[in-house]
This record gives sequence, C-alpha cells and structure tokens, in this order.
Amino acid sequence: MATHPAIVTTTASAPLKLQNVPTVVPKSGEVRVRVDWTMTAAFDLHQADGGLLVSHGVLGSCFAGIIVEASPDVDTAKLRIGDKVFGYGFQDQQTRAYQLYVTISAHMCGKIPSNVTPQEAVTVPDSLITAVHTLSYSLRLPLQWPVPASPSPSTKTPILVWGGSSSSGHAILQVLKHWGYTNIIATSSPQHHELLKVLGATKVFDYRDEKIVENIKNAGRSLSGNTQGPAVPLIVDSIGSVSGSLAPISAIASTGTRVAVLLPVLIRAPSVKGPPEYAMDVKLMAKWQDGVEVEGVRTHFYMENEALKERLQSEMLPELVRTGAIRPIRQRLITGSTMLERAESALQAWREGVSGERLVWRVSGEGS
Repeated sequence: MATHPAIVTTTASAPLKLQNVPTVVPKSGEVRVRVDWTMTAAFDLHQADGGLLVSHGVLGSCFAGIIVEASPDVDTAKLRIGDKVFGYGFQDQQTRAYQLYVTISAHMCGKIPSNVTPQEAVTVPDSLITAVHTLSYSLRLPLQWPVPASPSPSTKTPILVWGGSSSSGHAILQVLKHWGYTNIIATSSPQHHELLKVLGATKVFDYRDEKIVENIKNAGRSLSGNTQGPAVPLIVDSIGSVSGSLAPISAIASTGTRVAVLLPVLIRAPSVKGPPEYAMDVKLMAKWQDGVEVEGVRTHFYMENEALKERLQSEMLPELVRTGAIRPIRQRLITGSTMLERAESALQAWREGVSGERLVWRVSGEGS
C-alpha cells in the first residue's frame, strides 16, 4: 500500500513524530485531498500535551488543499478532481489534517471561495461548525438554512459570549449577527473590543474588570428591558476555564439561564510551565444556582444532526465565507524547514499564548 508522511503524537507531552501512514483510496462518497495548509488549534495542544481523547495518532482537524482522487459516485457537479477545498476532519486517522493526504467524505469538504486564499480559508471550518452546533443544539436557537427573510422572535434575547476574541467566539458572534440577533454581549481584553463590535457584539466588556458580573447583568437588563427572570438568559463560554470563565459565569447565570461550555474544561491550561489538567463534567466545576441549565459542548456531535451533517461543510461553510458573513481569522504564518518543525513550532506558540489569531502552516510542498 502507498504511504505518505504524517505528524503523530505517541503519548502525552512527548515530542511529535513524523511517520508514514497508509494512503487510503476513496470508498463510496469519498475524496482524497492533498493537504496544502492546516492550522494548529487549542484542541491540538490539548491532545499533544494532555492526551485528550487520544493516546496515539495523527493530529489536526482543519485542512485546505486540492482534490486529487474521488470515488466514481461523487457528484461532479459539486466536487471534482482539481477543486480547491477546505474542511474539518476528526473521525479517524485518514481524515485528520496533519498529513499529506486526507481521505474524507465529500460532504465534509467545501469549495474554497475565490475571494479568500487557502491560508485564510483554513482558519474557519472548526470554529464555524462549533458555533452552529453550539447555538442550534445547546442553546436551541432556530438557525434555519437558508437564513429566513423574517428574523425569529428569539433574536431580541440577550446572549453572552464569554471569550469573544477566541476563534470560536469570533464565529459565534458572526453567526448570531447573520441570523439577526441584536442583543449580544461579549467579553475580551480591551484591544479586541472594536473588532468584536464589527463582528456582531452590541456591548463588550473587559473580562478582568472587578465589576464584570455586575456590568454584564446590568447590560442584559438594559438590552431586554426586563426586570424579571434571568438578566442574561443564554450564555456561551468559549474559554471553559474553571477560574477564568466558569466562576464569573456561574455568578451571572440564574434560574432559567441556559449555559453552553465548550469542552474540555481547563483546570490548568497547557503552557510552557507544564502539562494541563482537564475535566469534562461542567456541572461539577462551578457552583450553579438551582434552575440553571448547563451542558458541555462536543463539536464532533454535530454529525448527529442529519441536515448539518450533509450541508454544514459542503454548502453553508463556503457560502458564508463567500458572502463575507463569516470572516477568516487573522493568521500567523508558522515557518520551518520541515513539516515536523512547523508542527512543533505551532504547538510551542500555543503554549506561549495566542489571542485573536490562528497559527497556519504549510503541509505539502506544492500549491499556492
């Protein structure tokens, strides 16, 4: 069997390795993509340093590249050999992004719009999928596709996005704005405030402010005009830190509030100082008031929704990027003489701290 190079993790906190893995011939409904670009996300660091949900295997999820092979039953009106595509793979070794080729279901690819580069496109898939899944499943918002001409009555509901400058926060704000939501509160450090307003936030607060809980409650009341019930009925925590986000959010949430927390919960974040510590049960990680609905978000579960499974990556992703409804996140290009060096450098950059940007690097030596 033919093989190709891939970046693998062998055990938590061990150096990555360059290893040859099988090049999988597409089965029914699949395409093989030469991966030109990928990006390193926080989840990759959680797996490399913390062994989260993996003990050995290929890393990476977001890819941008060119279709080099397709099953005969793939609809050529949608995808064909030579198309530039981007997507999010996670199911098994053959779909993960830190390798020269991914073999993946055609519905998990979208054509890269002509108004963005592959380096820009690769910053979008995971955060958009997380945003749509979180808002539609965990917060139960009616995100109809195509977007209806008349907005839903729920679009006036105050919604807090804690961690608006994270990649998921960026996407959540833009999705809410595109679907007509107008009372959006966000948190970030001050240097990101103006951008978050452009992306869709109505009010933005510094998460380090000593009065953050009071400020957000007052903002929620002001936006809704309601004095009864929860000040902020819907909350997304895109950080998932026990001390950094869950503590203040649990003080904001009250009976009737619905809270969605992106997993894993960070007890101790990965850093240059040492390995991370995680938890997966958000209900145990803070003191929640009675009547608060809180759940952890697992992005991979979006596939359980048949409509999203078939349309989110193949149709919604490219269209939202093409129209500018979803903007690529600012990129930091990670360089190095080898694939392994670039992958390790990207992880080290994450350990040192990343804010408001994505770490993009080349996989193949071809393409543009």
